[in-house]
Amino acid sequence: MRYCYAVFTSRNETLSFAGHLKRQGIPCVVTSTPKTAGRACGISVRFLKDYLELVKMNISTSFKTFKGFYEA
Repeated sequence: MRYCYAVFTSRNETLSFAGHLKRQGIPCVVTSTPKTAGRACGISVRFLKDYLELVKMNISTSFKTFKGFYEA
């Protein structure tokens, strides 16, 4: 299985985005950000790569500290 991470610089926005995805029925977990993903707040939202396009559609301008996606 391939995973993707939504990386943020704000812990609050990371948790908020995870809740948003769960309300949309997209399975995800909050987990430590991989060190190779670069500087972030330390936690990220992990989800299966199969959901990447759906997750991209759920990123909005309200998540101002979103840094990008990382695939592992």
